[in-house]
Amino acid sequence: MHPRFSGSLALGKRGRVLIPTVGPVRKFLRVLGVLALVIILALGGAVLYGVHTVRASFPVVAGSLDVEGLAAPVTVLRDSLGVPELYADNLDDLFFAQGFVHAQDRFWEMDVRRHITSGRLSEMFGESQVPTDSFLRTLGWRRIAEQEIPLLSARSRQILDAYAAGVNAYLADHQGDQLSLEYAVLGLQNPDYSPEPWTPADSVSWLKALAWDLRGNMEDEIYRSIMSASVGVQETEKLFPPYPYVKHRPIVASGTVVNGVFDAKALGGNSSQGSSAHVPQPAIAPLQRLRASSLELKRWLGPTGPGIGSNSWAVSGAKTATGKPLLANDPHLAPMMPSIWYQAGLHCTTQRPDCNYDVAGWTMAGLPGVFIGHNDKVAWGFTNLGPDVTDLVLEQLDGDTYLVDGNAVAFTTRVEVIKVAGKDPVEITVRDTVDGPIVSDVAGIDTYQAVGADAPVPAPGAAPAPEAPQRGRGYGVALR
Repeated sequence: MHPRFSGSLALGKRGRVLIPTVGPVRKFLRVLGVLALVIILALGGAVLYGVHTVRASFPVVAGSLDVEGLAAPVTVLRDSLGVPELYADNLDDLFFAQGFVHAQDRFWEMDVRRHITSGRLSEMFGESQVPTDSFLRTLGWRRIAEQEIPLLSARSRQILDAYAAGVNAYLADHQGDQLSLEYAVLGLQNPDYSPEPWTPADSVSWLKALAWDLRGNMEDEIYRSIMSASVGVQETEKLFPPYPYVKHRPIVASGTVVNGVFDAKALGGNSSQGSSAHVPQPAIAPLQRLRASSLELKRWLGPTGPGIGSNSWAVSGAKTATGKPLLANDPHLAPMMPSIWYQAGLHCTTQRPDCNYDVAGWTMAGLPGVFIGHNDKVAWGFTNLGPDVTDLVLEQLDGDTYLVDGNAVAFTTRVEVIKVAGKDPVEITVRDTVDGPIVSDVAGIDTYQAVGADAPVPAPGAAPAPEAPQRGRGYGVALR
């Protein structure tokens, strides 16, 4: 009988190799040990990869960098919290540096924002965002921003161009997870995505999103319309009374925008009646869908709840311990992660007319300058009054035209191509009127045309009621 061996090979009396036998328990423990070692190595590798991926996106905040595009050296001083103070010899270098630093710290946020304003979320996140992109393309924020760029002053263009150059200088040396951890995660579902260069229109278009987010009345118009269909106009106006123009007279009482510029003497040309109208029952469902589109967009712009608003107050130096006035400013924007605000300082090393910045305060990633802050002489802030900047207009449609003062006018149409990650592109046709785009095409044009079929119409021979305009073959809803 051969002796047992625990872990080595031995030769028997006749020179044969003896294979040691291993009991079932020892064999199980050995396999378990190997598996544990594999798991530990895998977890260790995953942790090391995760740490490397996270740290790869961290910006360089110490030492010096050689960056093409600067006319002279720029100094970026960060405090213990990472807040940057930028010092440059000229205006171009100053805003170049701001764009570079914004991209260092917040480019993922900037990239998502420009895809929101351009209606291109589907390129990043896939077909689930096609409805949101369709709504955004219909609103046309990016298109309007591109039209406004040539209207800006030479100095504004200079600042925007320098800012974009700084962003692109950072992008030139950073891609994928070097830009942000989020790009590593995005690459798991959309490996072909790569950020495009930054442009001035990317900055300006975000102002359109801010204007939309800070408007104050479209949801109220939808609520009012739905309520009027249930309880009538008179009861609805008890909860939504008319604006007291006699008490609060408009400061700007005339004029309109002509070729992108406000002309105080020009006459406005609206195609539809401006009176408050009773909305028929069939309009409720499409109005609710329009509200759903607006709420979905709000999910991207940041949530807001009841009591939204802004406030500011100032205290005279005569009532302070220092003898200096105090200013408090609370914009009340939506809570977001990261915050919509980015603290920074912009300083020209030598103050002169062509470079006179010496300010510190709150900026927004993607936009040059300081929104809320102070210089050595004055502090400033702003509040938003929730202005009435949107109106829903019931347009009278007749085939490929709509009615203006009883005359058929052809729609201005544009085809928007929505690229979708991993899928075929989607085409939509946007129809524009003098009042604005037909947003009902987004919610379902057939439903809106059904609204027109059931709209209240006076009896034959009776005087037309204000809430019953003479219709064509149907109705559509435009956003003005």
